[in-house]
Amino acid sequence: MQPLVSIVIPHYNGKGILYKCLACIAATKYENLETIVVDNASTDSSLASMATDFPQVKVVYSNTNSGYAGGCNTGFEHAAGELILFLNNDTEFAPDWLDKLVAAIGKDERIAACQPKLLALANQDTFDYSGAAGGLLDKYGFPFARGRIFFTLEKDTQQYDQSADIFWASGTATLVRRTALEAAGNFDEDFFAHMEEIDLNWRFHLHGFRVVAVPQSVVLHNSGSTLRPDSFKKMYLNHRNSLSMLLKNYQLRTLVWAVPVRLSLEGVAVFYSLLKLDFVRVAAIFAAFFSVILRCGSLVAKRRKVQSCRKVADSQVFRKMLDGSIVWLYFVRRVRRTQDLGAQAVLA
Repeated sequence: MQPLVSIVIPHYNGKGILYKCLACIAATKYENLETIVVDNASTDSSLASMATDFPQVKVVYSNTNSGYAGGCNTGFEHAAGELILFLNNDTEFAPDWLDKLVAAIGKDERIAACQPKLLALANQDTFDYSGAAGGLLDKYGFPFARGRIFFTLEKDTQQYDQSADIFWASGTATLVRRTALEAAGNFDEDFFAHMEEIDLNWRFHLHGFRVVAVPQSVVLHNSGSTLRPDSFKKMYLNHRNSLSMLLKNYQLRTLVWAVPVRLSLEGVAVFYSLLKLDFVRVAAIFAAFFSVILRCGSLVAKRRKVQSCRKVADSQVFRKMLDGSIVWLYFVRRVRRTQDLGAQAVLA
């Protein structure tokens, strides 16, 4: 029998994008599924006719906007499936997308999560910014993906069409095993949005699980429909949450050398932004630093919990990270394609 898949969609405003997504789900071939839309206190009328237009969809209402992380956690509380598909509302896909993800995760009980190939909805021969063909991470907490390094998006020429182990599965569309989520814990709601899935996937690795890319399944994504890439809030959340997950998930002996290097690289980012007169990013980086300092009490408590539950050492997690700095490789060595990273980007 097909395992039950619970599709959880956090939603905040925008009837058009949500209805397109739900129409794609209605056309999905996979039959044993339920769909849960978590309304994060929308201020429009996007859900007013939901009961009539999509009666099979369960709607859960939240009194506050708890972001992507909170919306996913709320949806998980109402989900019955042994597999949970966390999905952005601004996605579209072909009818066979879910079958391929379920088949992939079913091959190995150690697989905690998997993601499809993500292409840009507006330019469908180009990888999507929010995960491309599978998320990767360097040792200093800077994320990139197969098909996207920082601001450079590659064209999809099937160069990443082989299934592979990755470090993180994009929250845009990620199929997660319930037992793995229960073992590693839910999304960190203090992240609100951005990189909460990387933090969660990091904890999957600390528990000895695998995360894989399934490029045979394709999802189109309208990246940036909620927050513009150049907005202060998005840049602030990215820098703050990246620092937070580094401090939470590394062992102390790793933090001793990783944090000074990371702070130096943040200094490079400030310098680079000043050269470009990008004062919004400079402000966002400094705001992120202050926020991390103010949240240090909460971070310490979460760090203790993560470290007390981990099952593998950082030396094993390093095998699933880029052996080097993606900042150095991109901005100094001018590497623009993930495939040009060579052996450094190969995961064990």
